[in-house]
Amino acid sequence: MNRTPSRRALVLIVVMVVIAMLSLAGFTYGELMFGEHEAAVLHGKALQARVLSDSGIDLVKSVLMEDPALIEENGGLYDNAGRFQGVLAMDETTGAEPGRFSVVAPRVDQGELSGVRYGLENESAKLNLNEILLADLIEADGARNLLMSLPGMTEDVADAILDWIDEDDDQREFGAEADFYSGMSPPYAPKNGPLDTVEELLLVRGVTPWLLFGGDVNRNFTLETTEEVYVGNSGVDNSDGSMTCGWAAYLTLYSAETNLQSDGTARINLNETDLEVLHEQLKEKFSDEWANFIILFRQNGPMDLEGPPPTPPQQVGSQAPDFEIEPTYSFSQVLDLIGKYTQVTNPMTNQATIIDTPFPDNPGLIATYLPQLMDAVTVVKEPAIRGRININQAPRTLLLGIPGLTPDVVENIIADRSPEPTENEPEFRHETWLLTKGMVTLDEMKELMPLVTCGGAVYRVQVLGYYENGGPTARAEAIIDATSGTPGVVFWRDLTHLGRGFAE
Repeated sequence: MNRTPSRRALVLIVVMVVIAMLSLAGFTYGELMFGEHEAAVLHGKALQARVLSDSGIDLVKSVLMEDPALIEENGGLYDNAGRFQGVLAMDETTGAEPGRFSVVAPRVDQGELSGVRYGLENESAKLNLNEILLADLIEADGARNLLMSLPGMTEDVADAILDWIDEDDDQREFGAEADFYSGMSPPYAPKNGPLDTVEELLLVRGVTPWLLFGGDVNRNFTLETTEEVYVGNSGVDNSDGSMTCGWAAYLTLYSAETNLQSDGTARINLNETDLEVLHEQLKEKFSDEWANFIILFRQNGPMDLEGPPPTPPQQVGSQAPDFEIEPTYSFSQVLDLIGKYTQVTNPMTNQATIIDTPFPDNPGLIATYLPQLMDAVTVVKEPAIRGRININQAPRTLLLGIPGLTPDVVENIIADRSPEPTENEPEFRHETWLLTKGMVTLDEMKELMPLVTCGGAVYRVQVLGYYENGGPTARAEAIIDATSGTPGVVFWRDLTHLGRGFAE
């Protein structure tokens, strides 16, 4: 019997199965390649988003290199959506999908942390933990009092933080030293020195992740519905929003200000050892009367008077002092000049003459001359001053902890201050506006001077890199130090894993 037709049919079936299998393999391979292509494109866009974020940091660095007058003319650093929101970094002309970045910082409204703004966050608006022990030299338990201003802080945690930072092994009243940490599992020792990161506080007795970071899990300065559960389980009152971002929102390790005039040039050091050089510098900036008086003050020091001088003081005159006479007095602060006379003795006749001060302790006159002094002169030779708190930008919480600032004064500061003084508000550029506006006395201002400022040249930013039409985003946090030379990044971390965080 002839079976050839059936064999031919079987071969046809086999061929069809093979073709189907090859087609399926080809389709599967195509799908795989398409998926790999999509993944490669997505990965490339994610890398480009990271570059967009880095571009925002580079923009901040370049802005910080500009002349102070130009920065002010272009809208400043504090709240400037026109310069820092949705900046176009690439578009179709580069052959790429349009991409932008925004530079974001927390807003302080009426003294409280409140939402978002587009600009830079001045680290001097925070409490510098590595400089906090200075407050103990100004007031008994001054450092503890500063920490106690933080919401949810207790004396035992405050003292434990200070014991962790100070160099000795002596336990404070409510603190913790090596004996406590040696009993931990595993045991470890307190730092007894400056912190390397704020997160290091998690090693300190009593400091919890909630206390340090609050309920703002994605770090966008806003407590969202999904984050409210963390607040409810914390046991800390956050009804006023002060703990939304935790203690980390109030703390820093980097705050510093440049020791420069408002035009960016170096200030005159009143403690310059060469009095002739000092005199020339002062004459370039001030009248002969001011320059001569300061030199005589350095040579003879202030008169120790309880009341008015015993004989009528004489004007300093325009004749230059004798520069052969060595200085006997050094200033501890610029305010040492105010309301002080000096006495000059004629070496030939041994006759003493009281020299009248061009810097009288008169509230109305102080307001006219003190801003000029504060801008132009200094008693610190270092190019940067570290750790002082910016009273124009710090939240109410921190202001209330500064020794010498009463609640009434703090409320007056918040009501009157200008976060970023313009050319039309020069009086707010120096911390002594508290004195010129009569909020504190001269003696009170002298006590405050080592702790407060209106400056700052180290900034924290969050930068969001994103595409106009959606897609991957990248978010980073950086701290940029502009106290000397070219601004540089001293701290950086990737926040992309926390999500986009901001709309734009």
